[in-house]
Amino acid sequence: MLFLNSVRVAPGVRSVLAVACGLTLSGAGMAQVKEARESVEPVVVTATRQDTRVSEVLSDVTVIDSQEIRQAGPTTTLAALLGRQPGIEFTQNGGPGGSSSVFIRGSNSNHVLLLVDGVRVGSVTTGSPTWEYMPLEQIDHIEIVRGPASSLYGSDAMGGVIQIFTKRGEGPFQPFVEAGYGTYNTSALSTGFSGSQDGLRYGFQVSNKHSDSFSAITNPTNPAYNPDKDGYRTTASSGNLSYSPAKGHEFGVNFMYADGWSRFDSGGPFSTPASDDYKQKETISSVNLYSRNQLTDIWTSTVRIGQSSDDSRNLDNGVRSSFFRSTQTQYQWQSDFKLPVGTALLGVERLEQRVDSDTGFAVNKRGINSILAGWSGHVEEHTLQVNVRQDNNSQFGDKATGMLAYGYQLASNWRAGLSWGSAFKAPTFNDLYYPADAYGDVSNPNLKPETAVNREASLHYEATGLDASITYYQNDVKNLIQWAPIDPTFVTTYGYTPSNVASATLTGWTLASSGKMAEYKVSGSLDLQDPKDDVLDKTLIYRARKVAKFAVSRDIGNMNVGGEVQAYGRRFVDTANTQALAGYSVFNLTASYRVTDGLSVFARANNVFDKKYVLVKDFATPGASLFVGVRYVMK
Repeated sequence: MLFLNSVRVAPGVRSVLAVACGLTLSGAGMAQVKEARESVEPVVVTATRQDTRVSEVLSDVTVIDSQEIRQAGPTTTLAALLGRQPGIEFTQNGGPGGSSSVFIRGSNSNHVLLLVDGVRVGSVTTGSPTWEYMPLEQIDHIEIVRGPASSLYGSDAMGGVIQIFTKRGEGPFQPFVEAGYGTYNTSALSTGFSGSQDGLRYGFQVSNKHSDSFSAITNPTNPAYNPDKDGYRTTASSGNLSYSPAKGHEFGVNFMYADGWSRFDSGGPFSTPASDDYKQKETISSVNLYSRNQLTDIWTSTVRIGQSSDDSRNLDNGVRSSFFRSTQTQYQWQSDFKLPVGTALLGVERLEQRVDSDTGFAVNKRGINSILAGWSGHVEEHTLQVNVRQDNNSQFGDKATGMLAYGYQLASNWRAGLSWGSAFKAPTFNDLYYPADAYGDVSNPNLKPETAVNREASLHYEATGLDASITYYQNDVKNLIQWAPIDPTFVTTYGYTPSNVASATLTGWTLASSGKMAEYKVSGSLDLQDPKDDVLDKTLIYRARKVAKFAVSRDIGNMNVGGEVQAYGRRFVDTANTQALAGYSVFNLTASYRVTDGLSVFARANNVFDKKYVLVKDFATPGASLFVGVRYVMK
């Protein structure tokens, strides 16, 4: 009954799609609308590795722009912001500093590749990014590509790719400052500057956030239960510097850095006491140097050298109990060629992954050499994209992946698409080499890479100020790695070990729309998915089969007001699907007021009806909360 109430937003989504389907244009009007749309629509990079207009991309793509990021507010986590987008779900263990997971189209959380300015970021031990420490206030915009993309990026991109672009300088020197305070004694402060002049671009920003938060675990029967407040603090910075000595040539450097800690509940009857003070300290960094040069009228060369690190330390009563540091070093050279029809790319890459830890891994590094090629272009109403890639992994040998996508322009505002793509994911260092611990957990060095084959079909409507789409997909995942009890009865051991015992079929429909209706800016999506474990014939854990999202905002003079709702069906917490979390819906409100041209005040109220809901079994979620702040940008 809860879910039936929660999906009342779906008619709103359908109404936007219905309006889109009812709009028609003809003749010169169509051409004018198309030209106007192309002049304002965003250009994306992630779906093709080349600058491409959104309306020409054949993948399922979403762009989160800087306005939406600002509206989310400084206390919103990156995982929560991503969770408001079509086809994406997230979980969080307690408050904003708690461990988070992101799922795209029902795939596993470690099937999502995160890039920051083109550089891989994440842990090579867990296989996932540390979403909770990524600084949202340092981000200019985000591109999301749903569906396998290993033919462009190699291992890990089985469910999709998320690329963060940090802020860049543009225009005259412009400093800014933002500060705010809210529920749970939450405070946020950020400041910085940016600009450009005579071929030089520059930008730098720094931020700090702190919150007392609340107790991570609320179930008193959980062995790790401790009714203390599990707060967090993060400090982050990012910057860029680039120089263009002549048209078509640019040399630059980008960096991002985040450092913080969060308290969490742990321990229990078989380990240290639950009453201990447990704290996770995390440092994430990413830096890359690049040179982009147009060498001829048809040839542009881009060379990039980047490195990221994910440094995680657990403390028990102030004493370090574990340490894991992941380092990924990346070398790339990509050449883009303008051809008489379309654009081609050729690239070579070298990726080096390393683990440093006080836990003794039998193997702690590996290297991957890759070559890739692709072509995309238009011939009258037809659009085609082809990509192939060969990865040579020092542990697993060669792996080839590919993608073939076709689009047809049915009319000026209507286009249809079909695509096929393959992907793979190499086992993590934890999967392969984690040594046996006191509980009997042990890795499996004989694991094979996971593989996937995805097929999808889509229909898009695109007009000035209004976009709508419907996408069907089927992603077949083989050799799925799952950690399972060595002894299912727990008589001889409590230990777990991974194996390639599973396969999964991820199918679903995504309906999405965004644009303007009268004076209102609206967006909505409806996901109907069936992420199924083929061996057990059960739904994969922590994935809802029905998800609806809707947002609306309006400018009223100098004020902007808006509302959001996300509604989820029930989710299972065990592979046998015997334990379920109830469906839920959460409603948020936003408001901002422009006092002067550069000064504004803003407020965000989350979970305004104080809904009691659960993202992860036994873990708490925020109640009704309010955050208010002021933002100044020198004009």
